[in-house]
Amino acid sequence: MAAGAAALAALAALTAVPAQAHEPERRMPHWELKDTGTPDVRFRGLAAVSRNTAWLAGTGGTVLRTTDGGTRWRNVSPPGVAELQFRDVEAFDARRAVVLAIGEGEASRVYRTDDGGATWTESFRNTDPKAFYDCLAFFDHRHGLAMSDPVDGKFRILSTRDGGRSWQVLPNEGMPAAQEGEAGFAASGQCLVASGPKDVWLATGGAAHARVLHSADRGHTWTATTTPLPAGDPAGGVFALAFRDRTHGLAVGGDFTPGRPSPNAAARTGDGGRTWRSAATPPPAYRSGVAWLPHSRTAALAVGPTGTDLTTDGGRTWRTVDTGSYDTVDCTPDQGCWAAGEKGRVARLEH
Repeated sequence: MAAGAAALAALAALTAVPAQAHEPERRMPHWELKDTGTPDVRFRGLAAVSRNTAWLAGTGGTVLRTTDGGTRWRNVSPPGVAELQFRDVEAFDARRAVVLAIGEGEASRVYRTDDGGATWTESFRNTDPKAFYDCLAFFDHRHGLAMSDPVDGKFRILSTRDGGRSWQVLPNEGMPAAQEGEAGFAASGQCLVASGPKDVWLATGGAAHARVLHSADRGHTWTATTTPLPAGDPAGGVFALAFRDRTHGLAVGGDFTPGRPSPNAAARTGDGGRTWRSAATPPPAYRSGVAWLPHSRTAALAVGPTGTDLTTDGGRTWRTVDTGSYDTVDCTPDQGCWAAGEKGRVARLEH
């Protein structure tokens, strides 16, 4: 209860009317940049474990880890992978993590560490030239999935039952047919997300309709629902999803082309993704990452290259609260919210 009260107090401060000149200055929650020492790396993969511990995955085969709240970052990249583009990382704690490299054919790979990145094991290398893996998601410490853009007309799902140590391609009989040009976006590690022991959602774009696919049996069978987010263009669609439980979810995206408008860049669902409703006041531009704030049923953050937006009403309305560039965002139960993006940018939400 105390943690929940703290979260609500922080949100109240974020949306409060600015203090008058004669009132004491109040320090509002804000992103505080953390120096990673990697200005040439873009971090689209982020796994927040706590306020103190977080993992980053980015370009140049880079993986970083902090255990002191971002004061110091340790380069724990796997050896010999400088040509890879890491786009997703899922961490179970300060020692165990799984990272995904994206790309065509053998560029799509999965690595796992059990010792904080001191050593890594390559647990999957894609050998199908038609496959291109985008995102990872775990239900628990053992069961997880990875998703690839459509192969032979259907999205491909990879499954693990041992925490990412081994992977198997699932049969595609339960997967609906993909639309022409439909794919996932490896923009934030949030195009595939799970909630609870069996529910998982997959975000799509690049086709006539931006869709969200849902599975209630760990990826064996799926249903597809059209969303109101921008579509009809290879650069448009749903880029990120966040579910605070198996029914209440948020979708953000738009058109990632710089300078191109992205109306209706956010939507919400209250029925597990069977239906989606546009935000009455959406973010003003394309957003690539989204996360529910800890211990809140109505508050979430969305991030993108032009800023951070806050909702306090479950995704009905959004308000820009920061103009810094971030690609992905993740929050933890102990009030640890992190964001990461281009030019080595990483920040933690400070109250």
